[in-house]
Amino acid sequence: MKQRIRVVGIVSKGDDILLLKRSQGRIEAESYWELPTAKISFGEQPEEAIVRAIDEDLGLTVENLELKDVITFVALNNSNRLYNLYIIYNVAVSEDINITLSDRYSQYKFLKYGAENLAKLRIDDATSSVLSIELGIGGADRTQIFNNPISGKNANVYRNVANGATIYTDGASRGNPGPSGLGYYIIDENGNEVKRGGEFIGFATSRVAEYYGLKEACEQAINLGFKSVRFVSDNLMMINQMNGIYVIKNKDLLPIYNDIKKLLEQFEAVAFVHVKRDYNKEADEQANLAIDRHFDEDETLVV
Repeated sequence: MKQRIRVVGIVSKGDDILLLKRSQGRIEAESYWELPTAKISFGEQPEEAIVRAIDEDLGLTVENLELKDVITFVALNNSNRLYNLYIIYNVAVSEDINITLSDRYSQYKFLKYGAENLAKLRIDDATSSVLSIELGIGGADRTQIFNNPISGKNANVYRNVANGATIYTDGASRGNPGPSGLGYYIIDENGNEVKRGGEFIGFATSRVAEYYGLKEACEQAINLGFKSVRFVSDNLMMINQMNGIYVIKNKDLLPIYNDIKKLLEQFEAVAFVHVKRDYNKEADEQANLAIDRHFDEDETLVV
């Protein structure tokens, strides 16, 4: 499978975000607007790439970086599957911003985030996807943005994953290792609950429970007929491993990971998104309820 990796910077000034307009070059067509984006050069770390790009393309010095998320899209590129990985940073620059554009860009603007404002611009595929997922556009707002005349081989895939279902997943272990359960919480593209549930998985570590939770989320998505899904978890290590940032070396996880990879082949587009624990309460609750139910059933049988 081919892989494409990009680093994206979200540069904010108050409630406004920075967008850049590509220089047309030799192609006479309307240019796209995009977030600051960088390719990773040989020997660079992702954070070094976005710092370099902002310096070269904007003439700005980065004062602080915060890793916001890592998302992936598995897209069809002709007859091949293209693995797209975007590493997203919140970028802090000096308050006295004085931008000097490189030849790569012809124009910039700070735009107040909102579907109505973004719908007026011709936004490239990757930026449309990142803005939709990371800044939380819902339902009708998404439709407004993605009705823009976006072109390109992967445009439909980006639209689908941004407008598709979201499955929150979690795993719980009491004792680590100890009695463990998995939980999931599924919502549709309009934010309506589709299903929630959990399952006791036996004696396991918390990491194993997290992976079983993701595997169950994949199976639930397939059973429900979803083709484009965002899988959301508060376990950053698992999300980074699924995004290819880290390699899995734990022998207990590899069989589950391999099962998940096979299940993912049944989707047209997927994204793996990390959130803070407070934003994953429903799935966490289901995982713990599954453990409670197991012991309640055991006590009933003994009586």
